[in-house]
Amino acid sequence: MADENPFPDYPFAAVVPHTGTMVLLDRIDHWDNEQLQASVTIRPDAPFIDARGMPAWVGIELMAQTIAALGGCRARRASQPVRIGFLVGSRRYTSSQPYFPVGTQLQVNVKEIVTGEQGLSVFECTLRAGGAYSDLSASANINVFQPEDPEQFLQSGRPA
Repeated sequence: MADENPFPDYPFAAVVPHTGTMVLLDRIDHWDNEQLQASVTIRPDAPFIDARGMPAWVGIELMAQTIAALGGCRARRASQPVRIGFLVGSRRYTSSQPYFPVGTQLQVNVKEIVTGEQGLSVFECTLRAGGAYSDLSASANINVFQPEDPEQFLQSGRPA
């Protein structure tokens, strides 16, 4: 009998709480307990696109959705529901370019570097383009909060 993959493949939309056009990434390339890599091709009909492409500030949302996907993969593997989380803040978000041109293929990597108490975590995030845009990159440290009971948190503003 073959060993079961400890990190099964999931469709991106199945592991994030986003829906419809707000699912900005295309797929999960690979993941493990601490990190995940996702990919996207910037399309002309994507949200936030203008004549120059996708503004680089959207990169922080690409990173946040990649973090959400890691949380969702962990939840699915543990037979738990996918829960919402909150981007608390970021440090040192930098981008080598002001826009991600249409047609650019991006890889977004996130790695959990601090696992705090009560659902607080810090992730080291990078975004890199391939092909003709291989000089395009972005990076940040992102602080997130995933409460045990998101609905209770939204109502009271305090963790359960």
